[in-house]
Amino acid sequence: MTQKDTITSVDQVAEDDEQARMSLLSHDIRSAVSDVIGGLRLVDLESLDTETRLQLERVRTAGELLARLTEEALSDVTDSEHSISSNLYLFRLLQDTRLRWGGRAIEKGLTFETTVQAHVPPTVAIDKLMLERILSNLLGNAVKYTDVGTVTMRVDLIDDEYLNFTVCDEGPGFSEEALTKLFQYQGRPENTSKPGYGLGLHIAKDLADQLKGELTVKNRPEGGGEVTLSLPRSAWHFSAYISEHDSLPDLKNIKVLIAEDNATNQLILAQMLDIMAAEYEIASDGVEALNWLERETFDLALIDIDMPRLSGIDVMHTVRAGHRSHRNIPILAITAFVLRANREAIYQAGANRILAKPIVNIEALGRSISLLLGHEIDIFGDFTSTADTMPPPLMDTDRLDNLLGIVGAQGAEELISRLINDLSIVQLNLGRAVRDNKPPKIRSETHILISLAGAVGANNLQRLAHALNNAAHEASQEDNHETILHLGGETNLEIGILLEAIRSGYQQYGNERQDD
Repeated sequence: MTQKDTITSVDQVAEDDEQARMSLLSHDIRSAVSDVIGGLRLVDLESLDTETRLQLERVRTAGELLARLTEEALSDVTDSEHSISSNLYLFRLLQDTRLRWGGRAIEKGLTFETTVQAHVPPTVAIDKLMLERILSNLLGNAVKYTDVGTVTMRVDLIDDEYLNFTVCDEGPGFSEEALTKLFQYQGRPENTSKPGYGLGLHIAKDLADQLKGELTVKNRPEGGGEVTLSLPRSAWHFSAYISEHDSLPDLKNIKVLIAEDNATNQLILAQMLDIMAAEYEIASDGVEALNWLERETFDLALIDIDMPRLSGIDVMHTVRAGHRSHRNIPILAITAFVLRANREAIYQAGANRILAKPIVNIEALGRSISLLLGHEIDIFGDFTSTADTMPPPLMDTDRLDNLLGIVGAQGAEELISRLINDLSIVQLNLGRAVRDNKPPKIRSETHILISLAGAVGANNLQRLAHALNNAAHEASQEDNHETILHLGGETNLEIGILLEAIRSGYQQYGNERQDD
């Protein structure tokens, strides 16, 4: 062996050692992050006071964002392949964003409000991590620079083309110097009273460009700043053809984990789930699948049996034997092993259903998912989202007008304020109870919601609240949790639309009070 060969060999050994060290370090970091998130999910939130619950929710959502950032950084370092980009169930992201930044605002003595226009699509094709990072930077700046008042995040669909995320604050606004340095690296004006390096807008602008969107900044006439992320249809719209496949389930509020090592099969499953409007993430082996389940919440798992590092059988055994929140997740096993002995082993490991490879048509996958989630009774048909079919319905305005007439001019503003506050609290508590599968709490919150919805003539919301209340009463049935999740998502959306309608339709009471 020549001296050159010896040097090359030594360099290769050193490179292999470094790669092995980074792999071990990556494993330890991922495990630590997963333990933090898993531990937070095991906390009994019902035993805590409201402020503590809000802060823990804030930590949980921030932890899940940290997990995604960590995963991206470690994938770059270890040369791991990135997953196929997936759909995003937007309302789940907005709820987590509201929980995180609502906690931050309360900590500072501020009010945080989120409004979502009725026609905003529930499922979009946007990189979740990029959108989360943009919103985090915009909201972080808004909360930082607002000392008194309200921070608002508004989501609108303009002309069925532009999906806009607008963050408004009641801070000092942008100085002339700041406006001239917008989006520059460390472009923060000197002698400002707040700490920081001026990186927030620079990062947000770079990410917006990558999403093919536009970031605009301005000062509001009434004071404070306003920043809008505007995404054209081409940046967020995905082609879903559910209407052409009447037999397919509508999975727009379902989040799926695909555990599959073959790249072609990953692409096929992803495209099929795209058509059914599901949100999904992809794991390329069994260990990665368990990491995803520890980091985030899924409604369904598609698990290939023959995978590297950890087989599908081992993954299912681990999931079912654990004490984490995902131990009861519905599992559809995907396998080429169709012999009876193999099927028995798969079911014993914890699969709820089995789908044989190769998957040659979308109808087979759709049917399996429908049966697994209990959608064969077409719960989606019974509770179709009003946001996709009609403008805000929402309430019999005569009923609310009559109430306002009864309390008179002096009490009208207080009534509207209390109504908005009560609906917001119910939305927060109910969303948490549905996510954590707490039937008693669901029944308690829907009881309040039925009364509130009835008071303002919100008939569709009242119907959904009744249905969710009934589902919570029947929670002992094994398959009923999926019905609760679906109804909970529809109810949360309807409350948000109702809140927007009340705020926009009855603002005059607040305005008249200010004029006085």
